[in-house]
Amino acid sequence: MRPFLFLGALLAVSVAAAQTAPAARPSFEGQIIYQVMPDRFHDGDPANNAGVDRANPHAWHGGDLAGLGQKLPYVQKLGATALWLTPVYRQQTANSFDTSAYHGYWPADFRDVDPHFGTLADFRAFTAQARGAGLRVVLDQVINHYGYEAPAVKTHPEWFTPKAQCGASPDKDVDCPLSGLPDLNQRRADVQGALLGNADFWRAQGVDAFRYDAIKHVPADFLKTLLDRDRTAGTWTLGEWFDADSGTVAEWQQAGFDSLFLFSLQRAMKNALLGGGGLSSVRGVLERQGELPRPGEVALFLDNHDVPRFAQGSLFEDEGQARTRAGLRALMTLRGVPVVYQGTEIAQRGGPDPDNRRDMRFEAAWTPAEKAVFEAARAAIAARKASPALSRGTQTLLNVPERLGDDLLLLTREGGGQRVLAAWNNSTKRQTYSLKLSALGLKASAQAVTASLYAGQNAKLSVSGGYLHVSLDGKDAAAFALQ
Repeated sequence: MRPFLFLGALLAVSVAAAQTAPAARPSFEGQIIYQVMPDRFHDGDPANNAGVDRANPHAWHGGDLAGLGQKLPYVQKLGATALWLTPVYRQQTANSFDTSAYHGYWPADFRDVDPHFGTLADFRAFTAQARGAGLRVVLDQVINHYGYEAPAVKTHPEWFTPKAQCGASPDKDVDCPLSGLPDLNQRRADVQGALLGNADFWRAQGVDAFRYDAIKHVPADFLKTLLDRDRTAGTWTLGEWFDADSGTVAEWQQAGFDSLFLFSLQRAMKNALLGGGGLSSVRGVLERQGELPRPGEVALFLDNHDVPRFAQGSLFEDEGQARTRAGLRALMTLRGVPVVYQGTEIAQRGGPDPDNRRDMRFEAAWTPAEKAVFEAARAAIAARKASPALSRGTQTLLNVPERLGDDLLLLTREGGGQRVLAAWNNSTKRQTYSLKLSALGLKASAQAVTASLYAGQNAKLSVSGGYLHVSLDGKDAAAFALQ
């Protein structure tokens, strides 16, 4: 265990930070983030496999930094430009609730790498390797708690929120333990100093950005102090407020976060594509884009390690694969920063934790259907990266007739001298929609039949006689260059 910083050291660091000229405001607009849970990704060094039991979903499975480094070419092939790693800190060694700390959220030492993943030197080598591959590194930061069995719980009980404070507090989310985890008291100067120092420490190891865990459970004034320091250092910040809607995202972007995950969009997309709902709920989320201070930075996702897999929304594997392919295509049409969780690019299945954390499988083990999902994901990402409108452009929803609101979503993206029309078809069958341009609120020149920007997709657009004609398969999404 490393001791927390003393108040004097904290003040000295704060003064030094205040005297440092702020770096340029960081931006991830135009990036594609690939989320990795290192233990469940790839085992590159069998020598660090103590306690590994791949048959047990609650145990360590052997993935490590060496394995992640070996698979960087795979991440590049998919087209991602940044990697988000769940925590790599040294974890508690004991199990809690018959579960190991493989996920990284039960830290014992915030400034060391868990031996199951490698060493600090391995981490520095990995960040250098990622940078050489053109990939930014986003590291998960735990700022709310220690692990249940972390030594600090007994050796430094004063660091944690007293039970009496929890009982008397009107804000149970902040002052009471999350899932019973030892809750850090960020109102203490020494705790603040340690957490601020943790961010500095990982920046020095080559980290470009932080994903902050469970921000709903952390005092707002401390978060603002943390974010001010990150901004000064030029570090991009992504907050996780579970189930956040546009209002919550807007509030925290105003408070200093560059980005939050837009859970309301994830829920609406899954309900529309897999739950029998309509696209009107998706439109309802997108209509709130104007509330967001930085709409191009908001994190968009289909699933992650905290929710059931997107493909799990169907009992039938082939349907889950088809709908995941459509979901990925749709995601790549939207303004924001797409985040793809490992395995989503092959429609990996899985229910609630830990089933949504199955080991990643690579090309040699894929079925033909999984390969098809991957190629669709790869093509959609490539099209987005090649298009200034899709990667960084503004977004405008079009006025689809009310009778079609649950089956059709149309929007334009515009930027870099390019305009793109995105079309989502939620009908179960292939449809051709012919809609009057003036009713849509769209101005467009006559245009011959044009294929989708997504390679390998059977989707077409044309403009003639004052009408827009769009044809695409059922439960699919496409993007077209618009003249």
